[in-house]
Amino acid sequence: MMSPMFRLGNEDTGPPPWLRPLLKASFFVPCQFHGDSNKSECNLYCLDCMGNALCSSCLPGHKDHHVVQIRRSSYHNVIRVSEVSKFIDISCIQTYIINSAKIVFLNERPQPRPGKGVTDACEICSRSLLDSFRFCSIGCKLEGMRTNPELTFTLHPEPRREPTHDSESDESSVGRKLRRISGFSRSITQLPAAKWGNEGSSISSGTPPIVISYRTSRRKGVPHRAPF
Repeated sequence: MMSPMFRLGNEDTGPPPWLRPLLKASFFVPCQFHGDSNKSECNLYCLDCMGNALCSSCLPGHKDHHVVQIRRSSYHNVIRVSEVSKFIDISCIQTYIINSAKIVFLNERPQPRPGKGVTDACEICSRSLLDSFRFCSIGCKLEGMRTNPELTFTLHPEPRREPTHDSESDESSVGRKLRRISGFSRSITQLPAAKWGNEGSSISSGTPPIVISYRTSRRKGVPHRAPF
């Protein structure tokens, strides 16, 4: 169940209220409440509370909240697409594969000089992009919304697929085929029974008898020469 404070965001209010605090939070630092714990590194964030980053020992205080895990790649904060795509639309953002998982970067990664032969670059920080995306991170897309009102983080439900006329015609054709097969089976069962012969064979009287020969060819013996 979604808490009263948690909101995905909509077209009227722009991005959800937890997005900017998430991008500004400090991750991978010791937890101020559980510094003595072996797992005091803060790599979690609660979208409902919109506070500081959390460690695993903080989770009991955020039961039934929406918590995401932040990871590191090349000293930059990333989040898995499978997690963040449940809450916001990340279209137009470059994705990467790290440890067999698809991820996106949280904040911009400025590049001193663009790579040679690069045709696509981030519209905000000019970071080289591998494909025809527009932004290299969630933060860059958020910044791009200032000048482009068509950009959005709003998730749109997938439209329901209605049955087409082609599928209906296919179903009707299948029904016709089944009826033809059923009629053919009934016609076979209604055929007149065959007449029985004198010797108990099931061959009708109009069928010529089948003659099976059991004769085998004799093998010629070795020829003998006539005496002189």
